[in-house]
Amino acid sequence: MDAMGSPGWADWVEIMGGRVYSADHDDAGPRPGRVYGELVGGPLDGLLLDITGHTERELRAGVELPTEIGAHGPGGRALYVLRAAEGRRLDWSADLP
Repeated sequence: MDAMGSPGWADWVEIMGGRVYSADHDDAGPRPGRVYGELVGGPLDGLLLDITGHTERELRAGVELPTEIGAHGPGGRALYVLRAAEGRRLDWSADLP
């Protein structure tokens, strides 16, 4: 944990097993110097999302992530929205065509 009680870099790697959404399967781990959020629920549950450079406002509006394992199959997307109380968790909101 860092000084503010938030998980630090090593904590995130240990907690999440280090799998990052859309990363190359051979090198799917998080990278130093990047900021990650945890995807909670839905088809991408448990993956990390690189949120480096995204504003809180953008994340609260939601991010649409392409996925073939959602309700709409290939070409579908999963919508994740930043959780109000926790700045590093994004909750699944819907599957989109």
